[in-house]
Amino acid sequence: MSLSRLEPSTLLIDLRTIYERDPAARNWLEVLFCYPGLQAIIFHRVAHWLYKMGVPFIPRFISHISRFFTGIEIHPGAKIGKGIFIDHGMGVVIGETAVVGDYSLIYQGVTLGGTGKQTGKRHPTLGNHVVVGAGAKVLGNIYIGDHVRIGAGSVVLRDVPSNTTVVGVPGRVTRQDDESADVLAHNKLPDVEAEVIRALFERVKALEKQLEELKAHSSNKQVQELEVYLSLHAMEGGNTQTDNGKSNSDLVIEEFLDGAGI
Repeated sequence: MSLSRLEPSTLLIDLRTIYERDPAARNWLEVLFCYPGLQAIIFHRVAHWLYKMGVPFIPRFISHISRFFTGIEIHPGAKIGKGIFIDHGMGVVIGETAVVGDYSLIYQGVTLGGTGKQTGKRHPTLGNHVVVGAGAKVLGNIYIGDHVRIGAGSVVLRDVPSNTTVVGVPGRVTRQDDESADVLAHNKLPDVEAEVIRALFERVKALEKQLEELKAHSSNKQVQELEVYLSLHAMEGGNTQTDNGKSNSDLVIEEFLDGAGI
């Protein structure tokens, strides 16, 4: 990870990355003058170099000017790797102690922010080849591993392991070993809430079916109530059981409530 280096080769890498990831990029002149994400990165590399040199005021002023022209706010203290592509970029905010690894892709409306008023490292660290979807919020001194995909609108508050996909509020791991996934295929991100609702719906249908069967075969009210009570506590909703005796629906619900590993 080479962070915020003020070198011509770094600019060339940034330009090449845009060409590789944006089919709308047609020529070098257009990319250089019409892509606010690239312009914000160039402004930042200058501001960060001055910031490391201990120059007062000027780095923050450069950052402010960059925000005015591009709509992207990057604190001069943030560490930005090579090959970073901020697509469209309007509303992106990157905090003072944030770290963005090489070849990461950040869409509009993303916030890499802090929580509370603590000093020191208080913003997230992104590994290499991370994709942060539009409107996502990654908050606090947390670590996002390499090749992680964060779905649009997600709110991530805890560390995320490498090669995973994260969606939801709060963000939850929904797919492991995801390094080979197409980083631009946002339509293939899973819907965690829908999966849990579906599992609960199947459980309710199974309960209703067993209740109707008990009513049909039992004339004694007390026996019927006892059987219903036992079925509610022992039944697995018609799903197959895992090695630990829990149904697949149980595991989906528990992972949803527990944060699915994050």
